[in-house]
Amino acid sequence: MRPQLAAFSHAATPDKAQNNFASECAAPPSPRRRRASHDALFPTAPRLFIVNVATTKKLLLDQEDTDGDRQITIHDTGPKVFVIPTANSGGFNKVEIRGTYAISNLLQELELATDHNRKFIILSEDRLFENPVQRMERLIKFHFWDGLEAICADPKNRQEDNQNRIYIPFHDDIGLSYFKKVAINRPHLHLDVVQLPEYVSSAYVNSLNSKPGVLALGLRKIHPERGWDDITNVCGTPFVVPGGRFNEQYGWDSYFESLGLIADGRIGLAQGMVENFVYEIEHYGKILNANRSYYLTRSQPPFLTDMVRQVYAAFGRESDPPASSANASLKKLWKEGELKSWLACATKASIKELFSIWLSHPRLDTAVGLSKYYTEGQGIPPETEPDHFNAILKPFADKAGLSESEFEKLYTHGDIKVPELDEYFVHDRAVRESGHDTTYRFDGKCANLATIDLNCLVHKYEEDLAQIIEQEFGGRYSVAAENNENVSGYKLWKETLESEGVDVMIGGGGTWNSNWAKGIMIYDESVTMTATPDDSLTTSFTSRTHALINKYLWSDTASLYFDFDCKEMKQSTYESATAIWALWANIASKEQAESLVPKFLRLFEVEGGIVSTTEASRGPLSNERPSRQWDYPYGKKIRKKIPLYYILYSNYNYHSDALRITYRWLYTCVKAFVDFNGVVPEKFDVVGMTHKVNVEYGNVGSDFQYVVREGFGWMNASVQVGLLGLPLGLRRSLGALVHPDVVFRR
Repeated sequence: MRPQLAAFSHAATPDKAQNNFASECAAPPSPRRRRASHDALFPTAPRLFIVNVATTKKLLLDQEDTDGDRQITIHDTGPKVFVIPTANSGGFNKVEIRGTYAISNLLQELELATDHNRKFIILSEDRLFENPVQRMERLIKFHFWDGLEAICADPKNRQEDNQNRIYIPFHDDIGLSYFKKVAINRPHLHLDVVQLPEYVSSAYVNSLNSKPGVLALGLRKIHPERGWDDITNVCGTPFVVPGGRFNEQYGWDSYFESLGLIADGRIGLAQGMVENFVYEIEHYGKILNANRSYYLTRSQPPFLTDMVRQVYAAFGRESDPPASSANASLKKLWKEGELKSWLACATKASIKELFSIWLSHPRLDTAVGLSKYYTEGQGIPPETEPDHFNAILKPFADKAGLSESEFEKLYTHGDIKVPELDEYFVHDRAVRESGHDTTYRFDGKCANLATIDLNCLVHKYEEDLAQIIEQEFGGRYSVAAENNENVSGYKLWKETLESEGVDVMIGGGGTWNSNWAKGIMIYDESVTMTATPDDSLTTSFTSRTHALINKYLWSDTASLYFDFDCKEMKQSTYESATAIWALWANIASKEQAESLVPKFLRLFEVEGGIVSTTEASRGPLSNERPSRQWDYPYGKKIRKKIPLYYILYSNYNYHSDALRITYRWLYTCVKAFVDFNGVVPEKFDVVGMTHKVNVEYGNVGSDFQYVVREGFGWMNASVQVGLLGLPLGLRRSLGALVHPDVVFRR
């Protein structure tokens, strides 16, 4: 889906007119003064310019792109004044376009015209001087999401084997048949279709590292009345990728992206991502870090229940009144029975993931009773960049008399055993499951930590499920089991739970065993458990988690939530902005919030928004201790920015603080968009107010030529969701790039 070029909204240039002034458009401009005024801009209606695309683009780059990066930014030292001819005068009269923003917009429109093989275009003045907030919002809504709706070859693959390969779950017969037909009918793909075994061990996943591939997701019928055998009637369930080297469906990224999609009326894409998560839980046992073979043992922060509720609330019903907006008209209209069936399927998947992953070994610490990030994978994560672990491997390589690359190869293949490294990579993989890769907060201990963010999510899962079961299913809910062993396991588990209580079963290393949940069947309704989960059961878990978070993670003296080290049995002192998640999950009391919010703002509010951690907790940096992207001074994802508007206002009524933080973040995004050729990057230094960062993995989304094609998934969402909560006055200030300290007069 390629959006139509906005510059072509006016009539195309007649051939005769092209002949009359082609030479004028091609003529090089005379040397310009930095500032001048001879032709008033913005008459009663926006003027039209007639532009020779190729010639103008070359002249523009030669004059303004002084650093040769094929972008026009504030770092370029050209005059920032460029002349283009007006259409109404047949190219005779000319207008000076001034300033980095307008000139970079001209470059972007020329590149989009090049995409469409246009030699001449008529370009409206309002495209060059468009309000930056409106332009950014428009590009994300109508261009960027479509650019991210794709999956391609894996740029993270460092193996010699670059074969196109797809792995199909053992029980997905339809998927296996479909992709085998694809491989036959489209031989140019050279697609290797591999069926996974029924039981996927960590050793098996390691064996796939030399032959990586994409993991299959859900399929759909285009015409429901036709069969699966017709390959032309089958398509993949759509989803959005983050962007850049991350071109598969990721876990928690998809949640934030779905909020942006819903804000833009793209409900179908958000629905597709929910359905793919349901498929992953059914066939892979968990929501994956992403759908690549090397992620099979790794999950990501769990947001599914809230994602389901957000999408469910956005669906249109057949009983709804007629659509009153453009966004509403994009909704699929569901029959009530179909919609309830969709919700039931997603609810079963959520129950399965909660009890088989986050309230199960090895992620549940049965002594403390809280959850940890802990993967079943082994060794070096294969998706990392070359030489990423050289500093870690070097002492061991030197001791063995090997280079780092030689040592890595032998260690990966199991020819060298180093228990100390094995433990290091247990924690490193846990960091990657947390999504906070990387931060000194988790160095060498992540798998031991009951983190505030994860346990807030577990609490939210429990609370959401209790409310869904009560409000949508009358307080009781039936699920299907794979076999009688699972049914028996569930009955024994529930009987013990009712007789002993959840605190006895989990606390102090009790008799907890929720392996029965692995056998929940999401799609098959043929076998039903005679005993069913109910809202009172999930409510008891919600109360338990709430109490344990406040027992182990809250500090009265610091007025902040911290992680808890379950191995050392002590609270961490590392100050992280994730402490505010306790408000999003409705865990903090009114009294706790009154002490937490002022402390949080003092520690984490900076010029560009909310910083990930404090500088004091991060500690000093050096060549041996480089900057990490989830530490001070970075503020990477919207979960620390935009949800604060809803956290502080909706739940706890800190309205002015929420607006100020939201404005700060949006100002950072829009200022970079204006100053740097429309960039929408992965991360920002919110202290230095820049996306030019010297940190691991670089900054995806900032390395482009001429025009931004897709932005970055969660950053797109942060802008769209943030603008929803911004009053008109602040939106106008943002469009004029009024600094937050001026707006709020701190």
